[in-house]
Amino acid sequence: MPVRFMTVGVVALKRKLSNPWVDFEWVPEAVLPGLPAVEPGTRIAAEEAAERWYLGPAELTFHSGETAHYRDNLVSGRPAVWVALRENAEGSWYVAGATVDPYEGEAFVDAVDDKVEALPMPNEIAVELQAFVDTHHVEQAFFKRKRDRKDPNAEPDYGIGHPARQAPGRRT
Repeated sequence: MPVRFMTVGVVALKRKLSNPWVDFEWVPEAVLPGLPAVEPGTRIAAEEAAERWYLGPAELTFHSGETAHYRDNLVSGRPAVWVALRENAEGSWYVAGATVDPYEGEAFVDAVDDKVEALPMPNEIAVELQAFVDTHHVEQAFFKRKRDRKDPNAEPDYGIGHPARQAPGRRT
């Protein structure tokens, strides 16, 4: 099965909160096609109550078996890249994962400590993804399985412990 890899950069927003338990909130803000010329963990902009940080690279993987999912994302009206950030033991944040598969992106939110956002997909990524879908997508007809019909003349199938399975005259 053909697989295509694409490396992207992830920018996160660090916001100051007015909260007695948490000082800052980190959220994914943007996906960059390709890698910028700065090192991961670099502050790239600062405003009054917010800072933008380049957190590092993430690898998008396009699998030929998932092209229907990618197509759903592309025709949704707002194609997205799902990005998950995770805090390490030292308290710094890093990119835990990124995907263009909407169903895998939905699964990212199962990890309650991760910060997950569906970010707008840059045009460069959308073009690459559309080319991959056009090349590798194979439409599969929906096949509804049918249950086997039970034989109406067959002996009843009683489960273990059913009174009809016990020996006559025996009480439990």
